[in-house]
Amino acid sequence: MKTGVLLINLGTPDSPSTADVRKYLSEFLNDPRVIDINPIGRFVLVNGIIVPFRSSKSAKLYQAIWTKEGSPLLTNSVKMKTLLQQQLGNDYVVELGMRYQSPSLESAMDKLRAAQVDKIIMIPLYPQYASSSTGSSVAEALRILQKWEVTPSFEVISKFHDHPDFIAACVAVAGKYTIANYDYVIFSYHGLPERHITKGSAHYGANSCKLGNCCDTITEANQYCYRANCFATTRALVKALNIPEGKYESTFQSRLDDKWIKPYSDKVIKQKAQEGKKNILVFSPAFVADCLETIYEIGTEYNELFREHGGEKIQLVESLNDHPAWITALKNMVLAH
Repeated sequence: MKTGVLLINLGTPDSPSTADVRKYLSEFLNDPRVIDINPIGRFVLVNGIIVPFRSSKSAKLYQAIWTKEGSPLLTNSVKMKTLLQQQLGNDYVVELGMRYQSPSLESAMDKLRAAQVDKIIMIPLYPQYASSSTGSSVAEALRILQKWEVTPSFEVISKFHDHPDFIAACVAVAGKYTIANYDYVIFSYHGLPERHITKGSAHYGANSCKLGNCCDTITEANQYCYRANCFATTRALVKALNIPEGKYESTFQSRLDDKWIKPYSDKVIKQKAQEGKKNILVFSPAFVADCLETIYEIGTEYNELFREHGGEKIQLVESLNDHPAWITALKNMVLAH
């Protein structure tokens, strides 16, 4: 009998064409865990406003990062899957599924079923738990499992934000950069609406998040709080990298309005440039594979913003991608289960 390992990543358009980007955005943004408002309001907002007006603009951004091999997020995720399979050996079957678009989560799970695995270990590739990423991916996988005649035992690694091997892999990737050469270090995480944080926190009753210093430590009441998970990742990396107090900050990028969790990455970068900082090192610990948000948003847009306000260079620390330390971390997570 074999154990199945299901790696789940968010997804990417099949191509940088406007039509494929429109298809991807439509599936992604119509997910009720992503835009968690009244279904009618979500339908009108997504299909009547966001997708029609955003598709062509987003397509140009994808065109800027697309490689000969295809989408960086997909190609890097496929490398992870291939290398992890080699590390684990023949007693395991490793498959990759995207929550949105190709390769579909259902196709990946069909392969595991065909391999007759007696157990599935699901690893949503999001270090910090969020309902809109981890929660949505697990919910979709469980929906697919419900259709199987035989349901194997399964386990979910729902977060690994401060797992020692994850932190060690991040440190290994950052090894090519000398932190002392930078004026400031920013840990930029993908943003979420504030209501996502408070709704998730309400699961634990009266100890709900106030979006304050309650996230400065991990407790039973906030162990699945995305904001608290992000701050925990930063604390672990700061300790491992020996970054002095006052030289770093956790921020959140990709916001859509002023009701998203703060501080905002672009605002902090502008502020640091105005304060006279010339070189900033930026980590993106919410992403294990480089994608639009790391390559373009940080690497290009934030670089331009920084220079416009007096800075010289934003240096992006690459995501884990296929780094050997990251593949080892994945292997150890699997073996621990």
